Amino acid sequence: MSLIRFAVALLLAALAGCATVSPPPPGTPASPATAPAATPAPVPKPFVEPPPPPVNLQGFPPTYRLGFGDGCATARGTGQKDAARFAADGNYRTGWQDGVAQCGKR
Repeated sequence: MSLIRFAVALLLAALAGCATVSPPPPGTPASPATAPAATPAPVPKPFVEPPPPPVNLQGFPPTYRLGFGDGCATARGTGQKDAARFAADGNYRTGWQDGVAQCGKR
């Protein structure tokens, strides 16, 4: 008998939890997509895989690989560096520095 009481109590608790959600007050936008945006955040450049460097970078994060490719290109004379990403992303910065060191003239 106690098992039936437990099951009924569990069912009532579940139903009570569903009933506590109230609709938004009138005048509230239906969804955030319809609400006017205050200021759009700057969108970072999309990730584009650089040409393969002379070393195997499998297993490294994508931003590290991007930084390594840009650093390698910089060391070879084309001067590629995403300054905003270099300042904000440690993986890109480390990859760029490693790319310059690895691909630089010895």
